[in-house]
Amino acid sequence: MVETLLVANRGEIACRVFRTCRELGIATVAVHSDPDAGALHVRLADAAVRLPGAAPGDTYLRGDLIVKAALAAGADAVHPGYGFLSESAAFAREVEGAGLTWVGPPPAAIEAMASKTRAKRLMGAPPLDPAALTAADLPVLVKAAAGGGGRGMRIVREPAELAAQLEAARAEALSAFGDGEVFAEPYVERGRHIEVQVLADAHGTVWTLGTRDCSLQRRHQKVVEEAPAPALTPELTARLQATAVRAARAIGYTGAGTVEFLVDGDEAHFLEMNTRLQVEHPVTEAVFGIDLVALQLRVAEGAALPPEPPRPSGHAVEARLYAEDPARGYAPQTGTLHTLDVDGVRLDTGYGAGDTVSVHYDALLAKAVAHAPTRAEALRKLARALRQARVHGPSTNRDLLVRSLRHPEFTKPGGADTTFYDRHLTGLTADAPDDPGEAHAAIAAALSEAAGAHPLGAWRNLPSPPQTKTYEGRTATHEVRYHRTRDGHTLPGHPGVRVVSARPGEVRLDVDGVVRPYRIAVYGEDPAVHVDTPAAAYRLTPRPRFPDPAPRTAPGSLLAPMPGTVVRIAEGLAEGAAVEAGQPLVWLEAMKMEHRVTAPASGTLTTLHARPGHQVEQGALLAVVRPVQEEKA
Repeated sequence: MVETLLVANRGEIACRVFRTCRELGIATVAVHSDPDAGALHVRLADAAVRLPGAAPGDTYLRGDLIVKAALAAGADAVHPGYGFLSESAAFAREVEGAGLTWVGPPPAAIEAMASKTRAKRLMGAPPLDPAALTAADLPVLVKAAAGGGGRGMRIVREPAELAAQLEAARAEALSAFGDGEVFAEPYVERGRHIEVQVLADAHGTVWTLGTRDCSLQRRHQKVVEEAPAPALTPELTARLQATAVRAARAIGYTGAGTVEFLVDGDEAHFLEMNTRLQVEHPVTEAVFGIDLVALQLRVAEGAALPPEPPRPSGHAVEARLYAEDPARGYAPQTGTLHTLDVDGVRLDTGYGAGDTVSVHYDALLAKAVAHAPTRAEALRKLARALRQARVHGPSTNRDLLVRSLRHPEFTKPGGADTTFYDRHLTGLTADAPDDPGEAHAAIAAALSEAAGAHPLGAWRNLPSPPQTKTYEGRTATHEVRYHRTRDGHTLPGHPGVRVVSARPGEVRLDVDGVVRPYRIAVYGEDPAVHVDTPAAAYRLTPRPRFPDPAPRTAPGSLLAPMPGTVVRIAEGLAEGAAVEAGQPLVWLEAMKMEHRVTAPASGTLTTLHARPGHQVEQGALLAVVRPVQEEKA
């Protein structure tokens, strides 16, 4: 029996495993890097061990230190979570070699599926050799043989792109996984990403727990997942499940795992087997009424599964809330997460109020999961929960999620495919040019602040002009004009809007006869004002009365769009070089993703501060390009 479990991970998955451990009476041990010393998963554990290391992003990859931590804390078992060392056969062997229980499949099974090229050959679907590709093979998807999460993936459509894309994929795969091997497979333009959850014990029983559809992806990383996968024929479902069982039995698999497919019409192409728990496992738990982590632990203890799994019920949808700005190339966002309240659905998160979202790790803040009798009800429930959530801190993809869940292509069962965001992102992230809701939110913000001011501050012996307050919104600047009198507030210049009540943090406005509540929050040194309504949420920035008119940067400056690490600069790039508008010059890595910084205009590179390996803050000057127009002048 497992008595004390160490989770060799961080964040949301560590917190989620600890939750099950508490229910089962198992003591818990957390490990942490220096930036994570005060993280939620550390606060939730019964004991915590620091993992020393100069590079926070690599700390959780030190299997030797994690095993040492487990022994020091008196743990008798290790759960790897997902990511980091979760699919490392070498780490699994280290754990077992130390006399600890490994909560996962046998190392040999991990090894058999660790390389996607080996896995494909095992399943009779050999990959294409990148060195032998011809124009007739295109388009293809180049992928890293090790790892996942979209790292090392490139779509190649034209022969002229092949060499450069192969080299870029190899470089990214080597940086992310320590293995530069890549392979190619035919690129299915409008396929659906379908997977089958398996669970196997050491006594010969293999369960398949339905299907999941994970087609809504950004940069080959999943954003919205659901179970069961809609609009699959019974024949195709049976075929997918049979293939998943065959994969598990072929490698002597035990524990939880996932077999992934790309489905095109009635054809299914085997992609890979993930020998670990998946991020999206909660939708399967909701539909089958089970706890997959509890079952993992029981299988690791040697227990036998019942001959058949429970019967499924209803539909579940999960949305991943990321600290990122989808409208700016999914640029990661960092800073203090002041508030994260999502009611009415399951919320798996690794953050608490006041925690810092750092640049060192993945941008995932939380997973929101809704379960209902039907798919339409689950989508509606999740969209409403996210719409009404209070998420204060770094910018997130919350609005994108809500609009995606309500998009007609996605609400049609089986209508969306893996190109959904490639085709719809611009429309899904576009803001209404004159959003009246934002203007009303600005009024509420100004009245909330005024209500908290000293009463004498608004007193006047003679008639006076209205008070004014200006806010920068997402797409517009809003000037609010109000009078504060002994009878309340009036709003000259805002026809159709009447103040019903106003106190610090809570304002009610009557807009053309409809009364709506507004909740307003401000946090210390954070300049943002957060305004939440039942229908929308707004983030406003007060404009100073006397703004600085001087420009802060020279034209042609390339500024870091987020804090991160410079991983490389364009080959041969040096001061004095001629560059073209849109040409990638610098690559930053932030939150486990690479981001290109491109030339803002054609011209000459006059300054180059970026150096590979350097940490930079958001807004740091990376380079300066003198535009062609200035050179001619």
